[in-house]
Amino acid sequence: MTGLLAIVFFAWMIGAAIMAILQTDLLQSALGLSLLSLGAVGQFFLLQAPDVALTEAAIGVAASSFVMLMGVRQLGRAEKKDLQ
Repeated sequence: MTGLLAIVFFAWMIGAAIMAILQTDLLQSALGLSLLSLGAVGQFFLLQAPDVALTEAAIGVAASSFVMLMGVRQLGRAEKKDLQ
């Protein structure tokens, strides 16, 4: 059962990383990075490292997400493409 959960969390993290890379909307990219950190929290709990999981939850999911969302608020949601 633990192996199946590990595979699910790995798939979750890969999907979130692909989502963060492919989105042109910066808000959705920030959401993808937050989901990636949330998957890492699950992996750390499966690896029996609750202290690292709680730190990742506090810093990776909460604080980093807040900083990214404030950056998106300042810069705007649309990614600008430079055409030369």
